[in-house]
Amino acid sequence: MTLQRLVLDYRGGELVVRVLYRSSLDAPNPSTKARAREVSTLARTGLQDALEALEGGDVTICGTSGFTQREDILVALPVPTSLEAARIGG
Repeated sequence: MTLQRLVLDYRGGELVVRVLYRSSLDAPNPSTKARAREVSTLARTGLQDALEALEGGDVTICGTSGFTQREDILVALPVPTSLEAARIGG
């Protein structure tokens, strides 16, 4: 399975996570525990990658919309492995 898009939506106190991914033909069937685990893992790793990119400070606002209610779209690029190792001290 390959994560394509991760969308977070806050609705009335609840968090809705939409996970778009590509899977092979031998992926677990919908509504099975195995499928739920795989999709949860995709969402978790996607969120971890996004947080690492945001912490790296390489964030660009690539779009805005609205007048009194604003929506900004952020693009956070992943930290290259060599820079990450240098930052950690390895």
